[in-house]
Amino acid sequence: MNRIDKKPLAQLGFDFVTENFLKANETEFKHRNTHINQSLYRQLQAREISILEANLNEAENWKDLWVKDGFNPYLVKNCRFFGIVRIGKLESCYLEFKNLRMPVGLYNSTIISSDFGDNVAIDRVNLLSHYQIGNEVMILQVNELATTPTAKFGNGIVKDGEEERIRIWLELGNENGGRKVVPFIGMRPADAFLWTQDREDKELQAGYLNLTKAEFSSERGFYGQIGDRTVIKNTGIIKDVNMGSDAYIKGANKLKNLTIISYPNASTQIGEGCEIVNGIIHEGCRIFYGVKAVRFILEAHSQLKYGARLINSFLGSNSTISCCEVLNSLIFPAHEQHHNNSFLCASIIKGQSNMAAGATLGSNHNSRGADGELQTGRGFWPGLSVALKHNSKFASFNLISKGNYPAEIHNPMPFSLLGNDDQTGGLLIIAGYWFQYNMYAIARNAWKFAARDQRVEKNMLLEFDYLAPDTVSEILQARELFCQWVGDAIGKDAAAGKAWLANPANEHENLAVWATGIENTKRKTRVAKVYRAYQIFGDLLHYHAAKEWVATCDRNPSQKPLDLLHKTMEKATAIQTWDNLGGQLIPSGAVLELKNSIKNSQITRWSQVHDFYETQAKVYPDQKFENALNGLLKVAPESMDNIPAWLNKAVETARFLTAGIEKSREKDYQDPFRLAMFGNAQELEAVVGDLNDNEFIQQSKVSQQIFEEKIKAIQVIR
Repeated sequence: MNRIDKKPLAQLGFDFVTENFLKANETEFKHRNTHINQSLYRQLQAREISILEANLNEAENWKDLWVKDGFNPYLVKNCRFFGIVRIGKLESCYLEFKNLRMPVGLYNSTIISSDFGDNVAIDRVNLLSHYQIGNEVMILQVNELATTPTAKFGNGIVKDGEEERIRIWLELGNENGGRKVVPFIGMRPADAFLWTQDREDKELQAGYLNLTKAEFSSERGFYGQIGDRTVIKNTGIIKDVNMGSDAYIKGANKLKNLTIISYPNASTQIGEGCEIVNGIIHEGCRIFYGVKAVRFILEAHSQLKYGARLINSFLGSNSTISCCEVLNSLIFPAHEQHHNNSFLCASIIKGQSNMAAGATLGSNHNSRGADGELQTGRGFWPGLSVALKHNSKFASFNLISKGNYPAEIHNPMPFSLLGNDDQTGGLLIIAGYWFQYNMYAIARNAWKFAARDQRVEKNMLLEFDYLAPDTVSEILQARELFCQWVGDAIGKDAAAGKAWLANPANEHENLAVWATGIENTKRKTRVAKVYRAYQIFGDLLHYHAAKEWVATCDRNPSQKPLDLLHKTMEKATAIQTWDNLGGQLIPSGAVLELKNSIKNSQITRWSQVHDFYETQAKVYPDQKFENALNGLLKVAPESMDNIPAWLNKAVETARFLTAGIEKSREKDYQDPFRLAMFGNAQELEAVVGDLNDNEFIQQSKVSQQIFEEKIKAIQVIR
């Protein structure tokens, strides 16, 4: 039976916080009054009350209405007021936003215990309860706009008198809830990732929860906030939602238990047919057209649209999910997912990723319990109609070609193309694929992600370069595996395999190389282009080290290049293990120190954790140079004794990469099947553009020339 209580009408708008949840000398208006200057308001004059009543307004007690000087009673019509209501200045004018024109004032609404800024335009809000509304806010045709005494605004808080079981958790990375985290305003993907790991360490896990509890008050009675110039129209239910300034809500079905962060220079918008519950939406986000989102965090400047479903997930900044479903996933920044596809498998995706149409990850159960997990490094690209099984794990910049993959895959080799081998019936991996066949795509994406980073507050140092400490470690590991597998192929050991790979005479040898431990199946895994990949990976480490030396010289123009090199070599430590924390790369040793500081309570607030990220960001450029030098010395220990040879190889590699960018794009203009779409080459250029005018290709050539000039300068003044 529904419990419906009858209470005196005079109490409507009061007792928002009951006495048993108030401390001595506190009132229910404690938190409300922290946001308002009561001295600016006065009670109504008798003349104003007469005008309000003539305009069909009603109030249980006119003494509970307070107004600012400049209040115009003629601009309040057909409203009912309960509880204490404060109204700001109302001028005889109208507000206009995107062809929506509304007269300033309050019209045709029921208003309970709320505060209004200056020159608001409120019309046909059936129930407006316990909200504080900023200046020049426009609200039209809303069924319910209300805040409850225990509102949490999307945070995983337990209020006084509530049971622990009602706390909201995000079940990221594992659908069993074994990696769940508590959401909070300002949570970064790095925070979420840290929390999902080390689940066996109960002391550390308790530390993360304590950090979160310290962020918020457990007291009841916080009012909902709507910032200046926010526009809301034609929306069903808005309950327990905080909104920043300049937000735009139109045609949403239901918004409940949310924080919507919005700024004048980074407005957040929510559109038609959306139903959004239990979430935190950061600035600059766009959510449109039938989106369903439940238990989630959306980081800055990300988009959900066209019926996307986001459930128990964290989506990093500058990302888009459209037309598809994502469950139990932690996704780092710069993720693209369009068309119809599914992350039905719990996932941790480390950014710069792209899901093609028809891709289905983890849709088929292959265990007796709930689905397992999928984990990938940066640059994960499953192709058209790819079907993967959990538990699978991929190194950075893995591209997976169309097909069904029947078993779990663990590929530690970066820059690979994976596909089904029609000849052998097994798995085929083309090592170093991007640098041999599609240099344009991988280079352009690194440039694109950096250029399209719209964050107003760049609170994490995101790494977009495909050559960085994480991929250096993977390159070194891949070269060791190549040696082992080639040694097996020639019937010898890894040392013999290394000698074979170092011998130029074997460049064109068609040696069948078989990998082990890649796929959980009896079928074989063949690795193609091993010799070429081994050489390219080594060349990349020469280029990467030289490139970081140039960058270090640019940061320290007053110091001699050779002095910087020797200084770095002296203090360099072989940092081979790095963690990708939400797109920021940090040495694993430093992350371990952070965890210990949380465990022993030296760190007690998330703000201190965020300070750690900023501190690491400051030292990262120098650490990146150290790491690049260590990577170079692993493959060419003689480099420091012959610097000119090292730099010459770096220049050769830069030319190879730049030529590869143009060559891989040029194939699109020479493909006879693509040409068949057009009457002639001139029409192709008119439709897709002239290759010679390609901005990215031209920019790459300029960057290569600048790199060579700086290398020459180093060689002269070193």
